[in-house]
Amino acid sequence: MFALRGLMISLSIFTLLYILLSLAVLCVWRRLLGFLRFSAATAANLLFTLRVIPFVLAAAATLLLAVPSFVLLEPRGMREPIGTVPLVLGLGGILLLFVGIGKAVAALARTDRIISRWSQQAGATDLHAVCSDDRVALQRISGAVPPLTAAGILRPSVWLSRAAESVLTERELHCALRHELVHVRRHDNLRKLILRFVAFPGMEELESVWSESSEMASDDAAVASASEALDLATAVIKLSRLLPLAPPPAELTTGLVDSPADSLQARIERLLAWSEQPTPAQEYRWRYLLFAAFAMAGTLAVTYSQLLGRVHAATEWLVR
Repeated sequence: MFALRGLMISLSIFTLLYILLSLAVLCVWRRLLGFLRFSAATAANLLFTLRVIPFVLAAAATLLLAVPSFVLLEPRGMREPIGTVPLVLGLGGILLLFVGIGKAVAALARTDRIISRWSQQAGATDLHAVCSDDRVALQRISGAVPPLTAAGILRPSVWLSRAAESVLTERELHCALRHELVHVRRHDNLRKLILRFVAFPGMEELESVWSESSEMASDDAAVASASEALDLATAVIKLSRLLPLAPPPAELTTGLVDSPADSLQARIERLLAWSEQPTPAQEYRWRYLLFAAFAMAGTLAVTYSQLLGRVHAATEWLVR
């Protein structure tokens, strides 16, 4: 009974924090993007962080505070009932976790079936000159679909159809391939899988904007001059004409032209108006993040015992 009560109370803390933090993200993310100007890459990283941080913080608070406070401070001899509120919230947390796991597993299974179907008509390519990473396999598909897409998480690959290869010039093809390789380096398919796991109602628009920002970030990283931007824009236009031939894309893939029509139009307009952007100082950004992480860890270490007591008091109030 002690273990069951501890499990339900811990899950109730997780559920309550997850819901409150997710609602806070839903309230602020549009305003944050509207008030501040970010590059496409920064916007994509920020949106992904905002999307997953409710789950991360709720899980961290549960594992680092709620569980230890119950185990260390709750009297084991007491036969206290679980209570309606912890029971409902705990079952809600279990439901959230199972839904997330189910969505992630289903997305992996569907994507694996589609990639297996592509593999049956795949052949080697001679385009490895544009890929400096030998871990990324380049595959040519005899059919028309997918026109061009990156797939895979542990063993990433880029898939190119003969139809797409036939309509693109060499410069256009190389720019399009670089775009997909940027997705591989950014681990965007892994990020999509994580978004399936942390599923929460109402987050669809944020995830859609993240996907659009990720495509624009890959566009920016794939080109280094106005002529290359024009080549990539032309490739997007040409491959978008192959879309009527294509079935719905696999969930955990990043296709060059899998975006909605309005998003494709916005990307094309950005590329046609391309101007060189200064590279942000990634080194300093990581320094700030590491400093903040060490500061938080130090604060937690100093105040940990007091925090455990306050969390235990809060859980007692929740049980009542």
